[in-house]
Amino acid sequence: MQNNNKLAVVTGGTTGIGRGIALHLARAGWDVAANNLNEDSDAQRLVDDIEQLGRKSLFVACDVGDSVAVDHFYRQVSAHFGRAPSLLVNNAGIQTWAPLLELAEDDWDRVIRTNLKGTFLNTQRAARLMAEAGVAGSIVNIGSGCNKLAFPNLVDYAASKGGIEMLTKSAAVELGEYGIRVNCVAPGGVLIERTEREAPDYAASWSAITPLGRVGIVEDIANAVLFLAEPQSSFVSGQTLWIDGAAFSKANWPYPTPQDVSVSGSTARAVAAE
Repeated sequence: MQNNNKLAVVTGGTTGIGRGIALHLARAGWDVAANNLNEDSDAQRLVDDIEQLGRKSLFVACDVGDSVAVDHFYRQVSAHFGRAPSLLVNNAGIQTWAPLLELAEDDWDRVIRTNLKGTFLNTQRAARLMAEAGVAGSIVNIGSGCNKLAFPNLVDYAASKGGIEMLTKSAAVELGEYGIRVNCVAPGGVLIERTEREAPDYAASWSAITPLGRVGIVEDIANAVLFLAEPQSSFVSGQTLWIDGAAFSKANWPYPTPQDVSVSGSTARAVAAE
């Protein structure tokens, strides 16, 4: 097995976290092929920015939940770069917001199709190219706090992200014989243009519940993806790496803590022992 090229595929790569990952990889010497549902000014801007960094780039409009479109995308990647990718970042995803009892079937289908089926289709197609070319590649799936916890009004999104975590493990086991590693990066609260539009107090709200005391930024996620793409992580596979400032490791603890109230040492010990 060999991996002597740096060609990355980033799905949903033109905005938000996907764009940040694509540019971070380009700065680290990777050529980048990206897709998104539509070709627009964001797509052209990404290609221009990557090429200004001295790397080759390609954008192809692609519905990641459509097998015909995904096959077309990878044919274009192979034709444009003349080699198989050595990294796939499954970032494309959508959210809908509704309680379980009100969630529309069409919204459920759309989220599962894009998030979970899209990850499956791209993993399968990229891994085939890697295996055929003898490339010891890396696949990184972008998860969520919903991998671990139930968030309100996100039942379809949570189901898709939980599925992605198990798909990560299954794919890591099956693709290991080809030298292909598969991992998941699960962000906590990350400040991007979309989250800031949805909640103007987003940074302050997430900082308040995150033990490290700040909101995540795109570079936090991109750094983790780059680590999982490079040889330093060559024995890491089937894992979920939480990039959340310990937010989702923090217990929902019903008793007072030193951060909440000032208590004597004896009282603190008594509370902890109950």
